[in-house]
Amino acid sequence: MIDWKTIDTVLFDMDGTLLDLHFDNYFWLQYIPAKYAEKHGISMEKSCAEVDVWMQQTMGTLNWYCLDFWDKTLGLETAVLKQELAHLISLRPHVDELLSALKAAGKHIVLITNAHQDSLSLKMERISLAHYFDRLITSHTFGYPKEDQRFWEALQANEPFNRERTLFVDDSIPILRSAREYGIRELLAIKHPDSKKTAKDTEEFPAIDQFTELLPVL
Repeated sequence: MIDWKTIDTVLFDMDGTLLDLHFDNYFWLQYIPAKYAEKHGISMEKSCAEVDVWMQQTMGTLNWYCLDFWDKTLGLETAVLKQELAHLISLRPHVDELLSALKAAGKHIVLITNAHQDSLSLKMERISLAHYFDRLITSHTFGYPKEDQRFWEALQANEPFNRERTLFVDDSIPILRSAREYGIRELLAIKHPDSKKTAKDTEEFPAIDQFTELLPVL
């Protein structure tokens, strides 16, 4: 699918792209509502409804991804709670194989994630991936999520790349559309970001199921 001779830089999302999204889906959709219900003495049904309202209100903003925001909103220590489920953090298949090939081929590899720094640190501690990347970047550093064009402008200023010779891989359709608007030429979606769920509709974007589909890197 990719003509690697035309690619210098590869930008990877983290959750749902390199890592199985099951951890995050379980954490936010089940574990957090259960802990919120327990703390505030309400039913699970009421808890899910209240948490969902806040999620709908913040979707696509930096607060959606900000553990500090959720700590204040929910009255929970989300970073601590994530530690309790750290055993669920796992790689999607063949991630090491692809990253190793890209590094050996001399590609510039950058991780760009909307995850809070505490989440990024936890996952890099749990899954040894950092050594593959030239840089790990969280959107919280710039103050804008990847859905916002200002994120891409800040990324370009801090980690320059040629939009015509860059591949960006992400599981989020809104984020891929944001990258396309910024002018990144090669875009790929992920069919199975959560291993416990069926394949997702990636709409207008080409998608891969396994990273072996991108091999070999010449």
